[in-house]
Amino acid sequence: MDRIIDITELALRDAHQSLIATRLGIDDMVPVCEDLDQAGYWSIECWGGATYDACIRFLNEDPWVRLRTFKELMPKTPLQMLLRGQNLLGYRHYQDEVVDRFVQKSAENGIDVFRIFDALNDLRNLERSVQAVKQCGKHAQVAISYTISPIHTTAKFVEQAKRLVDMGCDSICIKDMAALIKPHATYDLVRGIKEACGDRIRIQLHAHATSGVTMVSYMKAVEAGVDGVDTAVSSMSLGPGHNPTESFAEMLENTGYTTRIDLGRVNKVKEHFAKVLPRYSEFLSTITGAETEIFRSQIPGGMLSNMESQLKQQGAGDRMRDVLEEIPLVRKDTGYVPLVTPTSQIVGTQAVLNVLMGRYKVLTGEFADLMLGYYGLTPGERNPEVVEQARRHANKEPIECRPADLLEPEWGKLRAAALPLEGCDGSDEDVLTYALFPQVAPKFFATRSEGPRNLGRDPVTGASETSIPEGHPGKITGPVTYTVTLSGQPHKVTVAPYGQE
Repeated sequence: MDRIIDITELALRDAHQSLIATRLGIDDMVPVCEDLDQAGYWSIECWGGATYDACIRFLNEDPWVRLRTFKELMPKTPLQMLLRGQNLLGYRHYQDEVVDRFVQKSAENGIDVFRIFDALNDLRNLERSVQAVKQCGKHAQVAISYTISPIHTTAKFVEQAKRLVDMGCDSICIKDMAALIKPHATYDLVRGIKEACGDRIRIQLHAHATSGVTMVSYMKAVEAGVDGVDTAVSSMSLGPGHNPTESFAEMLENTGYTTRIDLGRVNKVKEHFAKVLPRYSEFLSTITGAETEIFRSQIPGGMLSNMESQLKQQGAGDRMRDVLEEIPLVRKDTGYVPLVTPTSQIVGTQAVLNVLMGRYKVLTGEFADLMLGYYGLTPGERNPEVVEQARRHANKEPIECRPADLLEPEWGKLRAAALPLEGCDGSDEDVLTYALFPQVAPKFFATRSEGPRNLGRDPVTGASETSIPEGHPGKITGPVTYTVTLSGQPHKVTVAPYGQE
């Protein structure tokens, strides 16, 4: 009997985060929920990562309502989120009570599988989240942020996996955010973890498609004993995204392995997103082929586009190659941190400053904190000279403890600051929204009643797509006025039902 390989579908989270900068609107996801729920996936990743930020910053959409909507429409399949350990979904460490409350509310609103990672692979930054998930009776999947460097070896990753098992995680994900994991390295790592941890642990492999080699890595993972892989329906795959769901399923034919996937259902999802995606062309990644130079720069696609933008803003668009050469040097000084949120942004921005201003003449506060240990323990030894520059720049001393141990209880203060805001409903969910994004939340609370904003545009006219507002009875009995954006300019348009003037 063929061995079954589980699949986690990424179309509702990481796929559109990677391809169209997380701009996919909820009304473009709802139509495929039933087919996704009936397609036979092990889990559906639909929340976390950058989606929370994008919901309130760009889409005027309550991320908690999005999650509850998914749970209602997909009751059969476990829903999964990506959680940045002690950072939750924000960009700093949060005190333990805030972590506990966020996990509890996420579970209550519909999350079944929590994929938890730390950018530095500092296990101290993962422990509280794992404990909170277990306390809620949900599945704690802890991710190893995969990277390559002179100090990262298969043996080191296997040892980390053993410690994660001892921590109490339910499964381990090998998280390759930059498409760096090559086929033989994949086989060795999966086999190494299986041999070290035995049947005690389930292994999932997550890889992007950017380098063009990771579909082969998936096959080697299967041969090595992996239990599941992450894929995205084909119309939402490849480029800086992921390997196609249908291609993976077809690849296993006559190999002794199979999936539970209903390709008929998946094809309906594919067709839907094939129609939807062109409307988001202004956000669509320009990376469409294979980028093998990533093995040298190790720069994820999103990090590359951010740096290009930073350089152009400074009138230095021609310095990109200098920055690409500087990044490995900065990364070495940090102790070879994996380049994943937020370390990819921190290292990339510092490399830009080094090129424009001179090496470490100017330090960002975030880079100084990284060098001083305020993000956690780095994988390797940090350059002591740069640490000293960071100490002088930040006017504070390096630390060796878990960064969250320095935080005072903050839930009461966060609640007191959030409740008076216009539009805040007083719920723990709203307080958490404020806690994660205190600069963005006030504006979102004030405009939330206007409903979600779809940023898709008609590919011919450039007009914004507008759906019937939430709560509208559906049947239009009189003229309706919409604001339509053309070439960046808003226009009021009144539309009467057919037969009316």
